[in-house]
Amino acid sequence: MKKENQSKDSLPLLPLRDMVVFPFMTVPLVVGREKSIAAVEESLTKDKTILLCAQKSVKVEEPSADDIYPIGTVGQIIQSVKLPDGSYKLLVEGLYRARVIKLYALKGYLNADIENVPVPAEKTIEVEAMVRSMVNQFEEYVKLNQRVPTEAYATIANIADPDQMADTAASYLTMRVAEKQAILEILDPVDRIKKLTEVLNSEIGILQIEKKISSNVRKQIEKAQKEYFLQEQLKAIEKELGQKDDYKNELDELKDKVKQAKMPKDAQEVAMREVEKLSRMYPSSPEATVSRNYIDWLVAIPWSARTEDNLDIKNAEKILAEDHYGLEKPKERILEYLAVRKLVKSMKGQILCFVGPPGVGKTSLAKSVARALGRNFVRVSLGGVRDEAEIRGHRRTYIGSLPGRVIQSIRKAKSKNPVFLLDEVDKMSTDFRGDPASALLEVLDPEQNSTFSDHYLEVEFDLSDVMFITTANFQDNIPFPLQDRMEMIKIPGYTEYEKAKIAQGFLIPKQIKANGLKVEDIKFTQDGILKMIRRYTREAGVRNLEREIARVCRRIAKEVVEKERDLKIRLTGSRIEKYLGPMQFTEPKKEEKNEVGVATGLAWTEAGGDIISIESTLMKGKGKLTLTGKLGEVMRESAQAGFSYIRSRAKELGISDDFYRKTDIHIHIPEGAIPKDGPSAGITMATALVSSLTKTPVKKDVAMTGEITLRGRVLPIGGLKSKILAAHMVGIKTVIIPKDNEKDLIEIPKNILKDLKVVTVENMDQVLDIALEKKRGRAPKAAPKKIFRPTIYQRLPIQT
Repeated sequence: MKKENQSKDSLPLLPLRDMVVFPFMTVPLVVGREKSIAAVEESLTKDKTILLCAQKSVKVEEPSADDIYPIGTVGQIIQSVKLPDGSYKLLVEGLYRARVIKLYALKGYLNADIENVPVPAEKTIEVEAMVRSMVNQFEEYVKLNQRVPTEAYATIANIADPDQMADTAASYLTMRVAEKQAILEILDPVDRIKKLTEVLNSEIGILQIEKKISSNVRKQIEKAQKEYFLQEQLKAIEKELGQKDDYKNELDELKDKVKQAKMPKDAQEVAMREVEKLSRMYPSSPEATVSRNYIDWLVAIPWSARTEDNLDIKNAEKILAEDHYGLEKPKERILEYLAVRKLVKSMKGQILCFVGPPGVGKTSLAKSVARALGRNFVRVSLGGVRDEAEIRGHRRTYIGSLPGRVIQSIRKAKSKNPVFLLDEVDKMSTDFRGDPASALLEVLDPEQNSTFSDHYLEVEFDLSDVMFITTANFQDNIPFPLQDRMEMIKIPGYTEYEKAKIAQGFLIPKQIKANGLKVEDIKFTQDGILKMIRRYTREAGVRNLEREIARVCRRIAKEVVEKERDLKIRLTGSRIEKYLGPMQFTEPKKEEKNEVGVATGLAWTEAGGDIISIESTLMKGKGKLTLTGKLGEVMRESAQAGFSYIRSRAKELGISDDFYRKTDIHIHIPEGAIPKDGPSAGITMATALVSSLTKTPVKKDVAMTGEITLRGRVLPIGGLKSKILAAHMVGIKTVIIPKDNEKDLIEIPKNILKDLKVVTVENMDQVLDIALEKKRGRAPKAAPKKIFRPTIYQRLPIQT
């Protein structure tokens, strides 16, 4: 029977989380919040009526007016039980809709001023038709939805009032709170029935699809069970006839393969257990496929297969020389390994790391090492790898799991002692999937890798016979624990002389053959090769040089095809430009004359050495020091150190003591778009500044490099070989270097040192005595200069 909508002006409010109560709906509630308990107790002391409103968010513990939906349901508490913890269990019946006009706190609970929401009541033929349609849809919904009791349909069918029917039906539907609240706020029963009809249609469609999916799954399970039953019957028949089935033959073959694989005892036991487990599985089941793949991996790994090392040092030296020009240090290290290997029959695998700029032959050198040793070669690129499972593999619990790249490559090598190249080891990264660099610690540790365990195999594999070689462009990017496990061999960039030799002996014959030309018809002169090196490439290696040679050969091949005859072509420096077009790089030049405030410094880049002109100028001002040329923090600090040194030594240098008070100083390094940093330009900036302050020109054919301290000491720097080669290339006659770098001169080719005067210095006074055009008036006597003269033991093997 429909309740009368008796208006209540003010009622205690009970906020509901994740729930909407409709009129005519009886629901159990558990009340635990303090304000809600106070509201219930207030209601119980009066007429047991209470306002039930849904919260907009379940996360809000202390709801305000903004957190409560404006329309709720006035309810009657039918039963109440107070629990030991102070909370209440209620049984509440919804009476009618009400709108909240005002919400305020009262005696520890929320109280609401409300107004009755009138519900229009009209019953036409159209309304009756809509009611019947909704009843039919609700019947189908109840049949499809197992979660709705079958009595719900009878309840709905026996309700004559459209308003009560709509609210009762809405209470049974599975919807979000916001969707149920939207239906509660529809006041017209006709509109409410229309909305419920749409919701029922949607829900019936979803339930029909769910039923179809469930039916299909059930049929597939029944089919699999039927097939299994028939297969078992077939096995029984074949057993009675004395025949072996194919599956059993396959299992026997697997057992033979396990025995022939010559695995360690532990691995063989694991493999045999897996074969036994496979024999009890249904052949086409997913578990059988996973197990079979695992056994296939176990038997495919070369547990005992190995290649015999070729320990002939002369043969290895010949092979290394055939494949690479220069690279004496890594070659020498390989020959040392062969010598020790010949004397010591059993030794742990070596881990070498070739560090150098791109294109200098690190990867190809590793291939040559494998060829010289007579071992198989495998390569894994680690650039961009960020998942630890790439190294150790995935566990078999994952679908489609595989061993890591280490075990995959060992299988590919078909021997347990290959030369294993881990390329770009400095370009690994880390994310939530793990740190591959940490996973490599075990692989590259000779004390641990004899018991390497892959997550997929879960049995130990001995990697101690593998010769690991890694490559990197930057040593600083390799984690220190990983560096500690490897022997670092630095491969510097090639000199012009070395590039020319590599081009003449390796790159040019290779590209002539690759482009279908004849070696005897194409002649690159020394001048032509040097022009390609200096004016078309700027790199430490020879990759771009090879590309330019390939461009020349392709254009000659085009001419040959067009003229339909062989051409004999001599490629000189002037003719190279015809094939390669305008020159891409300007050739570095030294200063044309001695100038005040301009000093020549030496710099190191990834592409090799370079010279830089450092300019300084003075202006009237208040002692401001300006530095320009896109200089880094370290370089700026070096300029400040040089400036402070000059101020502290102004009197000895013949400079006015108060020059910094009325003179602004500007130091600039040209090519301002290129970032520059490092301390090695310290003495050069100081020399340019002293030149400007004393009006003394700097010698044009003197270049220098070194770090300066506040006391004027000259500290050592890096990249000396590349810097001296750059100075030699532009025609510098004298190079000033720190005394502590004298030991590095052994790496400089003898023919370069013959053309240069290399002076080692310990302090700034010595630098100024050499670099400035004339002696400084009040300077103390400088320490004797030491001129480095190369001796016979400093000659590099590759120079002629």
